[in-house]
Amino acid sequence: MLSIYHPAPYPASGSYADGFHPVAFQFAKHLLDGDEIGASLAVYHGGRLVVDLAGGFADSATKRPFQRDTRIVVFSVTKGFTAMALNLLADRGLLDWDAPVSKYWPEFAKNGKAHITMRMLFAHQAGLATIDTRLTLEECLYQTERIRRALEDQTPQTPAIQAYHAITFGMLAREVFERIASESIGTFLRRELFEPLGSDVYLGTPAELDHLFATLYPPSSRTRIKNGLFAALFHGKSTDGQMARSVFARESLARRAFQNPSMGPRGILAMNDVPIRRAELAWGSATASANGVARAYLPFALGGSFEGRRYLRQETLDPLSAREGWSEQDGILQKPLGWNRGFLKEDDNVFGPNREGFGHAGMGGALGWCDPKAQITIGYAMNRMDWRVRSPRALALTKALYASPALR
Repeated sequence: MLSIYHPAPYPASGSYADGFHPVAFQFAKHLLDGDEIGASLAVYHGGRLVVDLAGGFADSATKRPFQRDTRIVVFSVTKGFTAMALNLLADRGLLDWDAPVSKYWPEFAKNGKAHITMRMLFAHQAGLATIDTRLTLEECLYQTERIRRALEDQTPQTPAIQAYHAITFGMLAREVFERIASESIGTFLRRELFEPLGSDVYLGTPAELDHLFATLYPPSSRTRIKNGLFAALFHGKSTDGQMARSVFARESLARRAFQNPSMGPRGILAMNDVPIRRAELAWGSATASANGVARAYLPFALGGSFEGRRYLRQETLDPLSAREGWSEQDGILQKPLGWNRGFLKEDDNVFGPNREGFGHAGMGGALGWCDPKAQITIGYAMNRMDWRVRSPRALALTKALYASPALR
């Protein structure tokens, strides 16, 4: 049957396929209501692009439009790409999830870490959500010898509950990956996955793409504190209320996890800076358009193959559908969730109704996700960052997607 595409509803640009109007109109509503400054959304179904939308401003001062090829730092959506690299190594027999980390990195075994396996580490169950050595963002850009020593010298928290390794995940993944593959994660992924798929994702973005960048607009510190206090005082049992109380508590696990390495005097605004996009921070510096994010997940939603090329074996993908690691209350994010071989596994009906789904969300709302059961991949990129653990805009878009007649 011939597919019919429709122009995006005002004020969005782009198009959507028959049966996907709920998500297209939800995206446009966010723009109309002023919830977005600028954003893009891409959805593939069965390997076909069915939603391709953008709108608003890449920069509010110049009124430069946010277009479908506009790119932005996607924060922890990066962790999903890092997980792709790790799973590709496992697919090739180069990484054993049940091996101790010290098999690949002997010095890691120091100070009570000899028992930690690769599976535990990348399920955020290693007790390494925080790091005691005071570090800076600048040191992270180049994975200095000081960072390497700090990771080796770290003693795991006990008991080692599941606790989101917000920043240490990437530091640890980078070291392990480079010891196995003898190259960087960004170089490997461009060659083995992103370029063959036609995805514009970069971990370590070249200067020739600088003209495509949007400006990030995080909430101010005052806004974060005000909203966090309100949630803690009046919605204390909610995820955001519990998270706020945890972050505000002096010496809490969450506070230590998010405040070291130090972001410097500019805080999250530093993520707009050129050195960040050039760096390969495996926890948060990948850049992409929404379409690039969605394309990167295509083999993971389609049994390991896309357009005649096989990227992974089905045996590698099958375990990712299950909840391998799970906690009813993660020690950092204060909500039910888990991880499987580096990929985030969300609670029911957060990013869709199917437990088979996996990917990773990013701070502020960005999302990279796939659902092998529905053969869906989704990429969402925006520059107005939300203060909550899960952005209501991202949740509304995924809810509207699964309400679309084409998926019923």
